[in-house]
Amino acid sequence: MCYNNSRVNAHFWGMKNLVCYVRSMRQEDIAQVAKIDREAFSTQLPPPDFHYELRNKVAHYIVACDKAENSSNPVNLEAPSGNNSTGLSARLINLFRRRHFVNNELPPTSAEDITGFAGFWVIANEAHITSIAVREAHRHQSIGELLMISVLDRAKELKAHMATLEVRASNAIAQSLYTKYGFTQVGIRRGYYTDNREDGILMSTQDITSAAFQARLQHLKQAYYRKNAPSQLVC
Repeated sequence: MCYNNSRVNAHFWGMKNLVCYVRSMRQEDIAQVAKIDREAFSTQLPPPDFHYELRNKVAHYIVACDKAENSSNPVNLEAPSGNNSTGLSARLINLFRRRHFVNNELPPTSAEDITGFAGFWVIANEAHITSIAVREAHRHQSIGELLMISVLDRAKELKAHMATLEVRASNAIAQSLYTKYGFTQVGIRRGYYTDNREDGILMSTQDITSAAFQARLQHLKQAYYRKNAPSQLVC
């Protein structure tokens, strides 16, 4: 996986035929990412300050891109940030992650079409996933799964040993994805979501650097590629 700040082709474990690719988020992506975030997490206020997040040393954001026309109405496979007793990252994120845009202005939009994004913080060997969101027009194309795989790879590169997240109790689709990638329920945050007081399910992985976890992840990567890389589609 490539994570540099230049445009990259879809070198995804040698998977050049994927219909999209993942790279690090850049300043010019903020307008599109902010739109996806607003529509995916419309009830969570205030919105994140992505200018701040891109300067934040512990925050890491990635985007999934393709060459299609810009689309709208994103929805999410959500993992909002945490704020209770379990997980140092979750507690610190609650203090810092939600801020307003500077002067309510966004930088020029990227020329690439961003189909989804993911963000996570790495603190004390823990990667806490704060958001995974995909545009509505690009649902059912496994982009959320691609972002999840990419987050786990990047977290390992950053020396994290565990990944954590929260998800709505009602979001069975997201929970299924997270379970597939080794997350298990470790707690419940009662009334965690402020819009409707819905419970948040706290999920965590085992050691993501372990041989067993990496073997499972490699198997899932190859299965993803076989499913999502038609031979005639090249990013």
